[in-house]
Amino acid sequence: MSDSLTSAAEELIARGVTLGGPRKSFAHAGRKQLMTLLHHGLNPDSKVLDIGCGSLRAGHWLVRLLDPGCYYGIEPNREMLEAGVDVLLGPEMVAAKRPTFSHRDDFSMAHFNETFDFYVARSIWSHASKPQIEVMLDGFVATSAPNATFMASYYPASAERPDYDGDEWLGRSHESDESGTIAHDFGWITKACEARGLVAGEARNPALNFGAQTWLRVRHAR
Repeated sequence: MSDSLTSAAEELIARGVTLGGPRKSFAHAGRKQLMTLLHHGLNPDSKVLDIGCGSLRAGHWLVRLLDPGCYYGIEPNREMLEAGVDVLLGPEMVAAKRPTFSHRDDFSMAHFNETFDFYVARSIWSHASKPQIEVMLDGFVATSAPNATFMASYYPASAERPDYDGDEWLGRSHESDESGTIAHDFGWITKACEARGLVAGEARNPALNFGAQTWLRVRHAR
């Protein structure tokens, strides 16, 4: 599987598509996202929203595991997503699993008219501003099942990575080729969640985290 995904990653690069990370870790990074969701209770019949699904680094694994019609992805970069669908899924997989995609760039979730059990945002909060994170949290409140889980990775703010107070996305996107990452203060995230009846905690399981980012788990307060 890893060899075939390495070949797929090379084909995506040949098409000019950004992978969302190093080529050598393409398979590993996607598999770790699947493992993270499984660790927190993912089932084949869970409805999953993959925010910033890119070229389907995680979607490759999730679409295959989930029941038909259970995978949803948001990716504003149309070229990146279409390449991922073509290379990593193909028409037969799309027909069998019926994934649903959106190219919106406002982090809207309600337009799917669906209730989700899991949300995953890998390396999204490491680029998103605080207002954009608040939009995602509001979307989670509006579209989530009572026991839903939102897994988001981020860089904790530190002396080396100061808390970001800008209003704009920072890093590559469908509108920019300029790289960059940002960090957020965990205290701010906690307060933003509490204001919406949510709780947030860091998931520091070394078997699930990879790279320098840390997983956050957001849920409804009991």
